[in-house]
Amino acid sequence: MDNLQQQKFNQAKERVEKIKKFYNNLMSYVLVILGLVALNYYQNRLTYPWVVWPAFGWGLGVIFNGISAFNYNPFFNKDWEDRKVKEFLKEKEKTDRWE
Repeated sequence: MDNLQQQKFNQAKERVEKIKKFYNNLMSYVLVILGLVALNYYQNRLTYPWVVWPAFGWGLGVIFNGISAFNYNPFFNKDWEDRKVKEFLKEKEKTDRWE
């Protein structure tokens, strides 16, 4: 393999590892939260559902982990990048200098 192919292979392997870690995190989240729901029910029949606090906190972490693993960014996606590059190139053509 040449250097470029090796680099692409390593990037793909890193991405697969991130996705694998996300799924492991998601599975742990589901199992632990289910256990906490059972514990919360056993303790007080969910009269005070304290389980929502760890579910919410850890859930935010899982969401951000998923966003990172799947390279999802609704604000700065590839189309936005392309538009900005074209905009900067047009600006450079007009002024013929960078500021």
